[in-house]
Amino acid sequence: MTESDVIDDLVTANHILYNEGVVDGFGHVSVRHPTRPDRFLLSRSIAPGNVTAEDIMEFDLDGNAVDARGRKPYLERFIHSEVFRVRADVQAVVHNHSPAVIPFGVTGTQLKPISHMSGFLAGGVPNFEIREAGGPATDMLIRTPQLGMAFARTLGTAAFALMRGHGAVAVGDSIRQVVYRAVYAEQNARLQAQALQMCEAGDINFLNDAEAAGTDAANYVNMDRPWELWKKRAVKNSR
Repeated sequence: MTESDVIDDLVTANHILYNEGVVDGFGHVSVRHPTRPDRFLLSRSIAPGNVTAEDIMEFDLDGNAVDARGRKPYLERFIHSEVFRVRADVQAVVHNHSPAVIPFGVTGTQLKPISHMSGFLAGGVPNFEIREAGGPATDMLIRTPQLGMAFARTLGTAAFALMRGHGAVAVGDSIRQVVYRAVYAEQNARLQAQALQMCEAGDINFLNDAEAAGTDAANYVNMDRPWELWKKRAVKNSR
């Protein structure tokens, strides 16, 4: 894909995540540069639903804008820069404050795959505790490279991580995969919360590791199906 194609998909990803209720006025999605793996693309600081191609900025892995042209970057761009730095397999990152996910970061209830659409949650979802990296009196934002590094260590090799009292981060090997993961993590959290109202946590029949791996592989080859639907819906709702 050309840089122009990647930027188009990045703009679409912002609109999809807004339209599907994963982000609102806050949150952001990035993609590694298609020809410069030591750089990534991310919008200027603007509500995701309003992002256009002109808002997309290029950053190095220190979180510095290559050509800011007066545009204000997101404070939490260091989530993206530090994950891209340590995870060569990651090509795209979503950070959001997904409403249904947040309770799992503050209650000790582990987020687990309850649906065949969310096998990527298997193996344990890490939970970033900013107090351990930044002390007891932060503003909860990953606003420095040091906090970004601490978050990246918590994420490890996982596809998804919680941020206590803040939100979550999804990573993937493409924009389409990371959008899929962000959307279905929110859906899984809603379903799991509903199941917890019906029975004790120990009575929920979650996907086992083999089922999670199998469903994740099967869904991977069909990423274009939800993407095209979500894209069509986002375009329709923006008119």
